[in-house]
Amino acid sequence: MKYLSEFRDPSLAKALLAEIHTTVTRPWTLMEVCGGQTHAIVRSGIDQLLPSSLHLVHGPGCPVCVTPISFIDKAINLAARPEIILTTFGDMMRVPGSIGNLLEAKSRGNDVRMVYSVLEAISLAQENPHSQIVFFGVGFETTAPGNAMAILQAQRLGLDNFSILACHVLVPPALRALLDNKENKVDGYLAAGNVCTIMGLEEYQEIVDDYKVPIVATGLEPVDILAGILDAVRQLEKGEYRLENEYKRSVTPTGNLHARKIIDQIFRRCDRNWRGIGVLSQSGLAIRDQFAAFDAEHKFQPQAAEETDNGCMAGQVLQGLLKPPSCPFFGNRCKPEHPLGATMVSGEGACAAYYKYHRLTT
Repeated sequence: MKYLSEFRDPSLAKALLAEIHTTVTRPWTLMEVCGGQTHAIVRSGIDQLLPSSLHLVHGPGCPVCVTPISFIDKAINLAARPEIILTTFGDMMRVPGSIGNLLEAKSRGNDVRMVYSVLEAISLAQENPHSQIVFFGVGFETTAPGNAMAILQAQRLGLDNFSILACHVLVPPALRALLDNKENKVDGYLAAGNVCTIMGLEEYQEIVDDYKVPIVATGLEPVDILAGILDAVRQLEKGEYRLENEYKRSVTPTGNLHARKIIDQIFRRCDRNWRGIGVLSQSGLAIRDQFAAFDAEHKFQPQAAEETDNGCMAGQVLQGLLKPPSCPFFGNRCKPEHPLGATMVSGEGACAAYYKYHRLTT
């Protein structure tokens, strides 16, 4: 579609909205998988401008939000060791574990540092040869190539004081888990274009074929999202299901082959616990044994308690079963400054989006 090259044109957004209104004749529910899409939708009010019979629910596409409590605890325990400088991105600092968060660990005198890139952690390892530098790396397929490259760089430089506490997760297995859930009422999906830019579209085609649902890859601009919504509802209205790409300026069928090769070289697939959701088979990436010297879990054996339940309902939000304002804790016991769960902390969390943009009711 030609208009995707003009993805910031408000007149095109209005035209797409008008076409969506004329296309929808029945109730439909769509899920946007990416947390960036969620924030774009809530910020621009797209969900409020759609036909009343067309509902958007939010998926598990926030990497910080799905990082399990056990990994937060492991990071805190690593930070408590005097020989370790623990580094991570800023949105991980206030994510609650069972024993607090990394910001509180820093306030206790532990050496916890916020970085903007894993390469900063590499530089710290070079500058501090008598300290162990651990980078707490989380994320979907989008951040895995950078962390894989960091391990290769550390190996090339001969850094024996650098390692990664890696908690990467994969989107397609999560989509399959959602579709297998009997409570799931979603009719079609907007796939995360940033993830598809890396990994391509092959696994999504398999999901479309297996589950007979439309999936549309979209970007993060309002026009991108509206184009994806229109494409999905056109299919649903006709009783069709296809994989479509409404983010052609970035996504190709095969993705970034070099990035995929680097991921496969450093990581292997593993079962992974998703916060609030549970263990999903082959949904994570673990560092391969031949790179164990750069695997903080292997190197330091950090301990963590079993996953705890503090009543946070983020798991239902991440599965599209609950809108944030419907949670009894939203906006009272759970606020960005005192969050019960990660969805109120992260810059991609659905609860944080609703709170930030004053969407206090469903």
